Amino acid sequence: MMADLIAWVMVLAIAAYVCAGGTDYGAGFWDLVAGGAERGKRPRRLIDHAMAPVWEANNVWLIFVFIIMWTGFPTMFQAVFEAMWLPLALAAVGLVLRGAGFALRKPSRRLAQRRVYGAAFAISSLLTPFFLGTVLGGIASGRVAVRTTASADAWANPTSVLAGLLAIAATAFLGAVFLCSDARRFGADELVDYFRLRALLAFCAVVVLALIALPVTHSDARYVWQGLTGGWGLLLTVLAAVCGLATVLLLLRRSYGWTRYTSVASVALAVGAWGFAQRPFLLPTSLTVAQAAGAAHTLRWLAIVTLIAIVLVGPALVLLYRLDTMGELEPLTDADTRAARTPGDNL
Repeated sequence: MMADLIAWVMVLAIAAYVCAGGTDYGAGFWDLVAGGAERGKRPRRLIDHAMAPVWEANNVWLIFVFIIMWTGFPTMFQAVFEAMWLPLALAAVGLVLRGAGFALRKPSRRLAQRRVYGAAFAISSLLTPFFLGTVLGGIASGRVAVRTTASADAWANPTSVLAGLLAIAATAFLGAVFLCSDARRFGADELVDYFRLRALLAFCAVVVLALIALPVTHSDARYVWQGLTGGWGLLLTVLAAVCGLATVLLLLRRSYGWTRYTSVASVALAVGAWGFAQRPFLLPTSLTVAQAAGAAHTLRWLAIVTLIAIVLVGPALVLLYRLDTMGELEPLTDADTRAARTPGDNL
């Protein structure tokens, strides 16, 4: 029971990272496709202001996931990092370059330097979620097992590629939805329509990729496919779709009050559906939760430390997110949104 509890805590931490960190990755994706220096001035300034207070804090969830993996499930940790060291290394490089690019772009005065740092931030925002998605796809398709040697097939297979593309599309959807609310809060009305259109397009991309994934996972990740099409996995998948459609409806009605919550719920429920689809396996169909679990006393101490961390860190993160959504941390000036309007901003 303790191992199962820790495993579900890890799934919840993954969902938190996908939603919190994924929103930042999505903002970076829209930074990448915003256009040239003049055309992309307004959206990039909004992205800078929206991300600045929280982008470092969002990576706390990734660290939390790794700590649970190597402490609670060392066999799984070893198997995943042996088989997937290359995509994980590329994702880590992307994290470093992304953080450096974002931190150094704003204070740079030369346009050439800003372009270099901005490119590093934007491209890494695309590559990092893709490679993290390929890792999850390789695990879900059963290509990772104990003593599996590293190979391109472990992460460059149809399920992994689709999972990587879905990660990009889902984070782009989250990022655009959050930026809609940020633009509205800052009074940048034209940017509200700009990101509203992009949120709708990103959701369409998620739907198309999900439909493509159905026949692919049926043959390539059979165990997970069965879990997603029955029981709790199917229920959470349906609820995720309902929340996604609710987000689209709210966007079409230009009612942005609940879009953050419904979009986060849709992505978090999808992660939860994946967790139910894999049980009782951590590595389908070769390593169960019980087989991967560490020593009993280690799990007990991990549970205690996790509880303490939730009590100490949880309220601080909630307060940070609350202050950020209320606009108390990073005000947007009129000069930041005074660029000329660009064609196609409205739907």
